[in-house]
Amino acid sequence: MSATATPRSRPTAVTHEVSNQPPPLAGHDAADDPVLLEGLRREGVQWHLEDLHRLGRLVGSGEAQDWAEQANRHEPELRTHDRYGHRIDEVEFHPAYHRLMDVSVGAGLAGAAWADERPGAHVARAASFMLATMLEPGHLCPVSMTYAVVPALRHSPDLAKTYEPLLTSRVYDPGLRTPAGKRGLLAGMGMTEKQGGSDVRANSTTATEQADGSWRLRGHKWFTSAPMNDLFLVLAQAPGGLSCFLVPRVLPDGSRNTFRIQRLKDKLGNRSNASSEPEFDDTVAWLVGAEGKGVRTIIDMVTMTRLDCVLGSAAGTRAALAQATHHVRHRVAFGATLVDQPLMRNVIADLSLESEAATTLGIRLAGAADRARGGDEAERAFLRLATAVGKYWVCKRQPAAVAEALECLGGNGYDEASGMPRLYREAPLNGIWEGSGNVNALDMLRALAREPASLDAFRAEVAAASGADRRLDAAWRELEGELVLTEDAPLRARRVIERAALVLQGSLLVRHAPPAVADAFCASRLAGDRGLAFGTLPAGTDFAALLERLPV
Repeated sequence: MSATATPRSRPTAVTHEVSNQPPPLAGHDAADDPVLLEGLRREGVQWHLEDLHRLGRLVGSGEAQDWAEQANRHEPELRTHDRYGHRIDEVEFHPAYHRLMDVSVGAGLAGAAWADERPGAHVARAASFMLATMLEPGHLCPVSMTYAVVPALRHSPDLAKTYEPLLTSRVYDPGLRTPAGKRGLLAGMGMTEKQGGSDVRANSTTATEQADGSWRLRGHKWFTSAPMNDLFLVLAQAPGGLSCFLVPRVLPDGSRNTFRIQRLKDKLGNRSNASSEPEFDDTVAWLVGAEGKGVRTIIDMVTMTRLDCVLGSAAGTRAALAQATHHVRHRVAFGATLVDQPLMRNVIADLSLESEAATTLGIRLAGAADRARGGDEAERAFLRLATAVGKYWVCKRQPAAVAEALECLGGNGYDEASGMPRLYREAPLNGIWEGSGNVNALDMLRALAREPASLDAFRAEVAAASGADRRLDAAWRELEGELVLTEDAPLRARRVIERAALVLQGSLLVRHAPPAVADAFCASRLAGDRGLAFGTLPAGTDFAALLERLPV
């Protein structure tokens, strides 16, 4: 060829070949998780394993993953009026959202556990709830609230008799219709208002009693999720003080109750779920519990939704770990698979340790809820304190863990197609919902001051591992001194609740996890033999044993 000839390219498909990329994480059983399965066996819930694996295979399927992606891409839309100008206040969802709801309600994740007399029903529900969260957490907001409303509604037996059979149904029956005419109901709650936030006693919504025994509400709630649910528990100021009320979207005669949806929230994450600002204007309601005891009544609902926050954050951490694990098992760099690179092994092992501690604590709390339902007062007292402790810490750790897992994928994880950005946007939610970190830290102080039995139950739980690990024993001795309520207790509350969570997790792992897991946890979380980031476990850690505990 002469120097003046025009060179020609030789088109090939070489640049289109894809190599060194992991296959899609689909077609697996998401329930094939040693930590979760061991927790169920420990709680005596082997009877649920078949159903759990059935759900796990669905969660791990490409079809269900498509539903999750579509439900978040096609977000709910508010329709305030119909084509003729009538006020309707309805939210439209993509069909994928309804598929997810049908699966989760059908799996008993809403109120069904309250109608199941088998020991461990709440543990079984907790394990399935975690799997569904790993698939798509947004749709579980109405599911969780429906689960939580049942114990609060029981403060008014007549209302519970009417609505509980439908709240515990396994039938997803969407659409606003007369409650008694539906095959299943969903419930929500409205506590916060724009001027008060977590300070619900600052609520300005008013309640006026009527001659027929019903009440009329007037006010504007600030953050009420799932406005298409059938029933809501709301707080309002009655003459006798802040009280709890049941508000149906459709009244018994079939007419629409006044529930004006002013707007849907434009949220960081949780995009598949509609969160709204409803306005009440002569809205019909019924008193739940005693007048002036609204917080005491609705706290039963809050306790159960806080439990779901722990389970949800543990599941979100597990979902991110599963993605990171899958990636590093297939990706090659510097001549070796990433999972075989020493530093990456440290990172994944550390994330696995965090995930196992969170999952183990979540299952323990679900077991306490189950036994408390059966009348075990010690478990009820333990749940009172340990739920606040777990809610604070597990939810605090999720954003950091998800960020680290995303980094394991590198730039691939920063791309929306990986699914990791959705997990990352979701990660802070449970730390805010049902009380921020400060609210739960101060709630721990209230439990210590007002319910000394809760500390006794917590002490007994930790003492069950006494003598098994000197680092755990030393951490507990230090924590006991910190639990003394002094003038500066509110200032120290975050430090104390963090330490309480680590001691509790350490006690559980020392008793129930393989020795290598318990040793690594006590060394890194209790004795401080680690850095500030994930992937800083000490050189003596049994990394192989920790990596054997990885999901999928």
